[in-house]
Order: sequence, then C-alpha cells, then structure tokens
Amino acid sequence: MGGLAFDIAHLLAGGLVLVSFMMLYQDRLYALLNIFALHALVLSLSVAWQAFIQDAPHLYITATIALGFKAIVIPVALHRIIQRLGIHREIETVIGIGPTMLAGMGLVALAVSVMLQVTPEADPLAREDLAFALAVVLLGLLTMVTRRNAVSQVVGFMSLENGLILAATGAKGMPLVVEISVAFSVLIAFIVIGIFLFRIRERFDTVDVSALDQHRGDRR
Repeated sequence: MGGLAFDIAHLLAGGLVLVSFMMLYQDRLYALLNIFALHALVLSLSVAWQAFIQDAPHLYITATIALGFKAIVIPVALHRIIQRLGIHREIETVIGIGPTMLAGMGLVALAVSVMLQVTPEADPLAREDLAFALAVVLLGLLTMVTRRNAVSQVVGFMSLENGLILAATGAKGMPLVVEISVAFSVLIAFIVIGIFLFRIRERFDTVDVSALDQHRGDRR
C-alpha cells in the first residue's frame, strides 16, 4: 500500500503541475476558467488522497471546500462577470506562448532542484509534494505576470493559492482553523475582486491593465 499511496499522490500532484501548464497555454478567457476549474478538481482529489493516507479526516473538509468553491462557485461566477461586463474573450499576453512555456519549464526544474536539495531528511512523499507545490506557485506567478487581462491575473493568483494548499496538505496537513480562514479569505477576496473589476470596467471601459498605465502616464 505504501508504494501505491506514493504513486497516486505523485500522480495527482504532478497532474496539478500539468494543469498549470495548460492554464499558461490558454489564450481565451472561457477556456482559462474551465482549466482553472479542472485545476481545483485535481487539487481536491490530491487533498482527499492525502486525507486518506495520512488518516486525517479534517483534510476532507479542505478537499470539499476546494471542490465546491474553486471548482464550481468561483468559475461559474467569473463566467457571469465576463458576460455581464462584455469582456473581450481573448487574453493578451506580455510575451508569446512559446517563451512562456519555456519559462514555465525552467521554473518547474528550479522548484524541483531547490526543494529536493533543502529537504534531504524529509519524508519522500512530503518532499515530492512540496516540490510540485512550489512549481505550482511559481507557475501561478508566471501566469499573473504574463497576462494583461485582470481576470486572468485573478485566476493566476487563485492557482498560486492552490499550490500553497497542496504544500500545506503534503506537509502532514494543517489545522482546521487554518482551512476555514483560508476559505473565508478566498471568498472575501473574490467579492473584492468582483467589485474591483466592475470599477475598472466602469472607469476605463476595459479590464486590460495596460490601460491603467496609460492613464497614469496621462495624469503625469
């Protein structure tokens, strides 16, 4: 069972990294939101498996929160925001898809190299999960900095937070109070982000963040 547990945990954590690459590749908003829902689904499966092999029932709550809020509620709500705002469905990128994917592969290699070197005495399963989690965090940051659209940057931020949850669960779980606070933080952040997007659209008639830089230049 030990070998099978390791293989399945490795598969799910690696799958989360793969879905992060799929998010980097997307150039349309609806497809990006669908991939983010898949990202949250894989995260919930990974956390549920960790709950099983660690015999930590409280982690099932984390998996349920990830499945309910991140895989269903948030993507559906963002779909409605995009429709209501009439946001352009294509995502403008700072650099091309090819260089972005190459940068992503470099970040994954860096994450694995660094994490395996700084945790030589840790449990092998925890080391693998932490390495994959760091890769997911770095890919989330890359998604944020290579996209001009505010909605895609929000999705990148939430995928980054998925990596943090994977790291916390891989490191033998986290207290229930932390899970609840994370869930409420995500919910509150989502409400604030929705208001923020409406205000940007109202003021600049676009959610392309480059418009903010142009406006700031005009003010000067």
